Amino acid sequence: MTEGNFVDYVKIYVASGKGGKGSSHLHREKFIEKGGPDGGDGGRGGHVIIRGNESLWTLHHLRFQRHIKAGHGGDGGSSRSTGSDGEDRFIDVPLGTVVKDKETGELLFEITENGEEKILAKGGKGGLGNWHFRSSTNQTPRYAQPGMPPQEVDIILELKVLADVGLVGFPNAGKSTLLSVLTSAKPKIGDYPFTTLKPNLGIVEYRDFKSFVIADIPGIIEGAAEGKGLGHYFLRHIERNSTLLFLIPADADDIKKEYDILLDELRRYNPEMLDKDRLIAISKCDMLDDELKAELKEQLDKEFDGLPYIFISSVAQQGLTELKDKLWQMLN
Repeated sequence: MTEGNFVDYVKIYVASGKGGKGSSHLHREKFIEKGGPDGGDGGRGGHVIIRGNESLWTLHHLRFQRHIKAGHGGDGGSSRSTGSDGEDRFIDVPLGTVVKDKETGELLFEITENGEEKILAKGGKGGLGNWHFRSSTNQTPRYAQPGMPPQEVDIILELKVLADVGLVGFPNAGKSTLLSVLTSAKPKIGDYPFTTLKPNLGIVEYRDFKSFVIADIPGIIEGAAEGKGLGHYFLRHIERNSTLLFLIPADADDIKKEYDILLDELRRYNPEMLDKDRLIAISKCDMLDDELKAELKEQLDKEFDGLPYIFISSVAQQGLTELKDKLWQMLN
């Protein structure tokens, strides 16, 4: 899938179907001059239903569907026949989709399981036919109920990527390179900031046919929590990851400072992010000789104070097995 096809935010207007009106028909037949009321009920209007679909990865298929409407219920008929129900409309979305009310910003619900269905707009109830209104004092009611009106709502669909591990780091930290080495994903890689503009997912194959999903989240910059750069679009994808892998290059001016900035951006966006398990990977360590690595290790032991970290190199394939072992241990 190309980056242009990754859509994680759409606005849609949805409307259910209105209920059919009840019938006020009076029974007429040869030799039965004054038959009683036999008007049937109107049919229910169609629902608009959101449904989880595990084979979808993006909201791209909804990008140009601005209006989605369900079918109207049929009107009641004679001989107490009920009108047909309106056709339901299903909106298939990838797992991890959040549904919000566009006007209020209120979170309505989220879809996290395959086949999970939630009614977004209920179809209007069908009106009752005059059969229901007969009584001892009014044996031929000539009125029936109209159908209930449809529900209309403007919604926002927002995709938050579902992955076990989220890769967090500044632009150009080597996240895409690491993803391409650990998985069969083929993210765009370049030596300039913001090569990755959308999250990339890859499946890491582990021992004994086990696997876990890792997401390369686009680079975070200082001020991302306030929406600087594409901050909010990036940060929301990290909310669903159970473990965060911070990637900081070994040639960074100050490794601890970079980590603190990244952590602060996550905290300002959503303080709950700090409850997740964290692992720091010092990337590009093939640039370090043994002496430099020992010096850096001594410094990091003091600065990180018990926080787990690991030296890796995607290009030289160093430390990757240990990294997978550590991540698997954290996930389980």
